Parts: sequence; structure tokens; C-alpha cells
Amino acid sequence: MSSTRSRVTSGNARARVPASKPVRGPHKRRTQAERTDEMRLRLVEAAALVLRRKGYAGLRTDEVSRAAKVSRGAQQHHFPTKDSLVLATAAHLLKAGLDRGLSRARSTDKSADPIEAIINDSTEFFLGPDFNVILDLVLAGSKDRDLRDQVYAQTRTSRLAVEEAWLAVLCDSGLSRADAETALWLTLSIVRGFAVRALWQRDEQLFRTLLDQWKLILAGHLKNLKGTKR
Repeated sequence: MSSTRSRVTSGNARARVPASKPVRGPHKRRTQAERTDEMRLRLVEAAALVLRRKGYAGLRTDEVSRAAKVSRGAQQHHFPTKDSLVLATAAHLLKAGLDRGLSRARSTDKSADPIEAIINDSTEFFLGPDFNVILDLVLAGSKDRDLRDQVYAQTRTSRLAVEEAWLAVLCDSGLSRADAETALWLTLSIVRGFAVRALWQRDEQLFRTLLDQWKLILAGHLKNLKGTKR
């Protein structure tokens, strides 16, 4: 009997022994530059949320600091003025669009329809909320020429780089540089026109139908060009 109790007690004791904790390596401390980048990213992402909802005129920096969950002093340390925050936010949004465009252009298979790929990329940008933010900032620049000019410069750098990447895709598909430019710029002009139209009538199904018709028109045009050059 005593021997049985001893075995049970010994078993329970073993069961109560806590599992050993995994051995962790030394915690890597973030550098000051990494902490700064993280704080600035939190602030510009919060500013983007406010700009999408309220526009430039409705943006209040105290609302941005609350959305980012940082102190007002921390925000002013990184962005002393409203416009410095707004310009950093515009650059962030345009950089995201640039990265998406370059990634898609570079990953487009040669067997894929390049015009369809261009339409998908451009509609996501120009019919998305970020382009509305950029457009609003440009319109706000009517009262602040420096703000407008800086947003223009950021937009020009970003979008021209995306266009150049898609031109390379079109040229790889067999088009001459001149024909590629015609196909790209006409396609982008149509999509940008829909972006303006969407300010008072957003009908994505209609836009898609019209873009499909445009692809047929463009295909016929490019076929005729090839025929005349033989």
C-alpha cells in the first residue's frame, strides 16, 4: 500500500514539473533610424486615412496623431507643419502605386495580354482612393502654389516610371516604341477620364464594358499598323 502511494506521489510530482522554456536568442534592439521610420510610417498611414475621409480641407493634425496613437509632440517632431505631413503622405501613396506598377509590369508574362495588364494596373490606381487624395491635394494647391508644385513633381516622377515600365512590356510584345506609346497613352487617357467621371457617376460595370470595347478597337488599329508597315 505504502509502495503504491509512493509511486502515485512520484508520478504526480513528475507531472507538476513545469516544461522548460525555449531558449531565445538575444533580442535585437531597433536602431534609431528604424524607430524613426516606423513612427513616420504610422503617421503618414494615419494621415492617409483622414485624407480619404475628409480631404485636405478637413485634415486636422491632432486627429492624425490620435489615429496614429502617438503624442502631438511626437507628430510635430517628425512633421512640424500640416503640409510637411501631407507631402510625406502623398509621397508614400505614390510610392505604393509605383511599386505595384513596376512589380506587375516586370512580372507580366510575354504570353499575357499587355493591354489588359495595363488596364488592370491603371484602373486600380486611378479609380482607387489614393488617386482621389492626390487629386484633392492638387486642387488644394490652387491656394498654395508650392504645395501644388511639389505634389505635381512627386506624381510626375512616380507615374512616368510606371509608364516607362509598361512601355517596355509593349515593346517586348513586338510593338515599335512609337506604337507602344500610342497604345499606352490612349489607354491611360481613357482610364483617367473614367476617374474624373467617377466623381459624379461611378459605374464600374459600364467602365469595364467600355474598356473591353476599347481593347477591340485598339487591337484592330494595331493590326492595321502592322499591315501598312509590311
